[in-house]
Amino acid sequence: MRKAGWLPGSAALLCALSTTASAQSNVTLSGRIDSGFAYLNQVQTGSGTSTSRFSAQSGDWGTGMLNFSGTEDLGNGFKTIFILSRSLKAVTGTAGAQNRKSWVGLSNDRYGTIKFGRDLFISNGVSAIDPFVQELFGSASLVRGRNWQQTNNNIGYLSPSYRGFDVAGQYSLGGEAGNWNGTTTGSYGRSDGLQLTYRAGLVDIRAIYDEMRDANGHFSNVFTASREFTIGANVHLGPFIIQGAATRMIASDTPGGLASTANHYWLGTNYQVSPYLLLTVGAYHIDVGNGAGNATHDAHGHATMYVIGSTYNLSKRTFLYATGGYVRNSAGSTFSLEPNNPGMNNSNLDNPLPGKSQLGAYFGINHSF
Repeated sequence: MRKAGWLPGSAALLCALSTTASAQSNVTLSGRIDSGFAYLNQVQTGSGTSTSRFSAQSGDWGTGMLNFSGTEDLGNGFKTIFILSRSLKAVTGTAGAQNRKSWVGLSNDRYGTIKFGRDLFISNGVSAIDPFVQELFGSASLVRGRNWQQTNNNIGYLSPSYRGFDVAGQYSLGGEAGNWNGTTTGSYGRSDGLQLTYRAGLVDIRAIYDEMRDANGHFSNVFTASREFTIGANVHLGPFIIQGAATRMIASDTPGGLASTANHYWLGTNYQVSPYLLLTVGAYHIDVGNGAGNATHDAHGHATMYVIGSTYNLSKRTFLYATGGYVRNSAGSTFSLEPNNPGMNNSNLDNPLPGKSQLGAYFGINHSF
């Protein structure tokens, strides 16, 4: 969900480097392989009609990835940390166009952790309060992928936990001369955010405020460049975890007449039936504020998505999964079960036609190493 040529040469080089560096630091190779097949109806054919599709797919439960990470003990409680993480697709044998993560930093149990480089944007923190942990059908679907992006040029900080509280912050520099908020090195200009988490026995509470700007430095689209505030919680009740959240998005630089706000809500639960079997259900709702739409902006409307899924552990590292979903659109809305691009002129034709509902499912196997 998240060029093949990168992997063989770079992997060999990194393995060689890890061997030579092992006497000075701890370097680990890890990753995840996720693959299966899927069904989706109301897929557009490009001629104003739609059909159903069966396909092999990778990364539906979670992005496949290859990670090189490491630490070096610097003494006095300090250590150097780093990660290089590349996405990969098992069904095609290809890798993503960019690194998911590539950062280096310093960590100390007393003072916290600071990181520099490319990283998941701070809005990815909603995965901890999403019953479907940002699967293909989950909290990213009805916000067009707004909350699972990556940003360049980050400075990130995570505090130690103090009486159940911890704070995370992220600042992504645009790096464009003469335009503090713009960028020439990626899709997003200056972006930033702050996350506060509280954990106390039966309850976890998380609040996130973030700002994601477009390449010109503007809040120009509610689902791709906007301000966002999220608050949510987990409630632990024996074998059940109840999870819910509310999100408000505002894009103040949206062209006049187009919708510039949206509210997103979800509620769901995980039920640990046995040590091997987990059942999950969730409902998600999006409400776009007043205003028209165009090729790249969603108009006023709403959609509701229902998802049910399960995982079955074959071992500590391998599980099978099955997830099904249904999304119902209001007249004029084109929200998909998948986190596709906003607007009507969508290069990804998996969005249903305006006002149409969509049904889908995916099944697969996930292995971590």
